[in-house]
Parts: sequence; C-alpha cells; structure tokens
Amino acid sequence: MKNARERMDVISAYRDVGTYRGAAAICGTTHKTVKRIIEAHEAGGVAVEKPPRARNFDEVADLVAKRVKDTSGRISAKRLLPAARAAGYVGSARNFRRLVADAKQQWRQGNHRGRRPGVWAPGETLIIDWGVLDGVHVFCAVLAWSRFRFIRFAADEKAATTMAMLAECFEELGGVPKVVLADRMGCLKGAVVANVVVPTPDYVRFATHYRFRPDFCEAADPESKGMVENLVGYAKVDLMVPQAPLSELGAANAAAVLWCAEVNANTHSEICAVPAERLVSERDLLAALPSLRGEFGARPTTRKVDKLSCIRFASARYSVPNKLIGRTVTVLVEDRTLRVIEPVTGEVHADHVLVAPGETSIVDDHYGGPRPDKPRRAARPRTKAEKEFLDLGPIAEAFLVGAAAAGVTKLTSEIGEILTLQAAHGTDPVLAALERAVKFSRWRAADVRSILATNGQAPVPRPAGQALVLTLPRVPTRSLDAYRIDGGDPS
Repeated sequence: MKNARERMDVISAYRDVGTYRGAAAICGTTHKTVKRIIEAHEAGGVAVEKPPRARNFDEVADLVAKRVKDTSGRISAKRLLPAARAAGYVGSARNFRRLVADAKQQWRQGNHRGRRPGVWAPGETLIIDWGVLDGVHVFCAVLAWSRFRFIRFAADEKAATTMAMLAECFEELGGVPKVVLADRMGCLKGAVVANVVVPTPDYVRFATHYRFRPDFCEAADPESKGMVENLVGYAKVDLMVPQAPLSELGAANAAAVLWCAEVNANTHSEICAVPAERLVSERDLLAALPSLRGEFGARPTTRKVDKLSCIRFASARYSVPNKLIGRTVTVLVEDRTLRVIEPVTGEVHADHVLVAPGETSIVDDHYGGPRPDKPRRAARPRTKAEKEFLDLGPIAEAFLVGAAAAGVTKLTSEIGEILTLQAAHGTDPVLAALERAVKFSRWRAADVRSILATNGQAPVPRPAGQALVLTLPRVPTRSLDAYRIDGGDPS
C-alpha cells in the first residue's frame, strides 16, 4: 500500500469480510499484501512495503502504448514484437503478449465508442445482407421492429438476384418498409462520393417501384447492421451446416422456408415477443405492394437458333425443336437449369441442365428420334448412267457402295458395261446376277457377265462344317445261307 489511508482501508475491509482474499478483492490488491498489513497491525507495528520489482518490459512499455494508440488498439503482439526486440526487449514472447494485452485494455478504457442501442419504429426499417458458406450464397433480411427473419439461398450475389430476393421478401412480409438498410454491396453500389454511397440506377428504379428509401451502412462498421450479421451467423450454424453439402438450391430453399417458420414462431430473446405475432400488428404500417412484381437488372438473354437447331450459351450448345431454326428465342438460367422460351407467349420450348463450355446437350425429340448408330451415306446420281443404274433398286446401290469400298477406280465404266448387259439379258437376270455378285463380293462387270453365262445354274456353296449327304444306289441282298459250303460224301 502506498499510504496510511490505503492501509486503513485494507484493515477496515478485513474487519468487514473476515478473509484476506475478500479484503484483497475489495481493495484491489493481493491477499498476501492484506495478510502482511493485518499481521503488522495486530503486532502494533507498521508494514514495510517492498520496493516494486523491475520488469523486463519496462523499457518498451512506452513504445507499446504509442503503437497501440496509433493503431486504435488493433495491432497484434506478434507484429509488434520485432520492433520491441530492436528497442532492447529480451524477454519472452508470452510476457510481451501480456504487456500488449494490458496496453490495449488501458487504451479501450479511455476510448469507448459510446454507441447507443438501436430504437426501431414499426414499419420503418428492413436490414439485409449476404453470407456465403462452401460456395452457397445465403440472403438474410430482418424486419427491425418485429425481428421477423427471412432466409433464402442463391447461386450468386448479382444485382438481379438481390432485387429478386428483396421482392420475394416484401411478398413474404405482406408490405414494404420505409427504409431498406444494406451493406455497401458492390451489386447495389454505383459509386461513393465523400463517403456518401450512390446506388445504381437499377436499384433506384427498383426502390421507386416498391416505394422505399435505399440506405447504406457506414464503411467498415459491422455494428451498424449487427442485427442481420447475427442472423447470417445463426443461419450458417443452425441451417446450413446441418444440411451440408447444399447441392440443390430448390431443396435448400424449401428447408429455409421451414426454418424461418420455426424461428419466427419462437420467442425472441431481445424483444421477449414472438416475431410472427409482432408482424401481424406491424403489417398495417407497411406500404402496400405494387400490383405487378418489378423485374430489374440485365435484360433477358436472347439467342438465334442456328442451322443445327441449336443455340449457343456460355460457349456450350443446346438443342431446340427443328421448327425454330432461324428464329430468336429467350434463354433463362435458374438453379443450374437452362430454359428456352418463346419471347412473346412464354411457351417453353426446351429444358437443359447446364453443361461445361465446349460441350453439347441434345434432346432426341428435337430431331424426330434418336441418332442412328452409323451415319448413312446415300448415293446421289449425277450423270445419266448413274441415274439409270441406281433406278435398278437397292441391289444396284449396294453393288455401287461395295465396289467403291473395294477400291474399284474404273467404276464408271463398269456401270456402263452392266447397263449394256441389262439391255442384252433383261432387268431381272441382271438384278439376280448383281445380288449374287454382292453376296460373294465380286465387283467387276466381268464377274456379272460370268454369273449371267451360267443362266441361273451357278452352284451355291454351303457353309463349312455341314455334313456331306450322298444318295447311294440300292442293291439286292442275299441271306447268309447262300454262302454256306456243303461237306459232300466223305467216302
């Protein structure tokens, strides 16, 4: 203790509580000091105070206090330790962390922000924010007075997505509040001039359509929207983590609707009331919804159907019905699904799952049936001789295709000779000869002439492995008695 008055305070506190530790807690000292004072007092003497012991960080205490003040209490002991080492500090890192922690605490005691609690009026403010976990974006909104919470999932945080979420939130609330307080989102922020946020023209048109005033938080000031920040953390811990991984947004949003209905039906710890019940009374003070839901942001994507009955989107190709070739259609993308619709009537022409760039998504019904296993290379006659030959029918086309595959280079002259044989022998014998030539892979006109020379009597080879059956002549037979030898007379 520094003076007699403080020693008397210790003695008085000890008499009141009767314990060293209790008196030490009251006087802000240690129980050992209290014990020393009480024992000296009872012995009729005066306690001898020990001189304060020097600490190994006293030389850098002023440096630490200055750096803590310059950084508004944000600098870390790890970052400050090299400077302290250079200034002569030789102690441990653990002891230095204690010094920095004490300096920060002393700075905060004299530099409190002094924030006052928010006082919200019914129907006044809706606070919104985005959060993300494992690539899934979650939109959170809180109606400030009733604490009614709104949660939905999305694939991105674009301006069109944000405004669509806001429109759905207004429909869920049954009205529009006077102010929508948002973070300085890049999708809604057009510019910042003298710390004043300029909203984008699309967001201004959206706010005008729904008749609310857009407002933005202070920069680097999460406390100004702590209500929705808490909701983002609550949604991640209680909704997203138990259902991870969230692969399909439709199922995730269905779970979000059930989760919101559950939490809004429970008593809120801050207002000691049920948010869903409070919303019923607050809804009368909300502005009415417009008759039509606004659509803002980028214009719908349009594509022209090419000659392959496909459209290209994000460097991928998607099929549409053949009747749409050359026409312009509207393309909508939602929840990993690409939908092709008619621009005016809204008729859905095709639905595809999004594919990677460079890939193709084909629906067989758009082309009248499935793709054949092998491409068909139909023969198309150009000369008079080719036309006359192909008029003989499928057998002639099979002969022509087979001869071409076999490498018959003088196929034109071969066809001319076969037509000459047709004039001499008739169509039916030539067709029969062509059929036999195709069967045995004989692709010359001379082969056809040889077949015609047999006059239809050419042998038909049997496949290997069959039994050879011959008809043998019948002969008369005799009994064994006819071959018996008689013994004769023995004499």
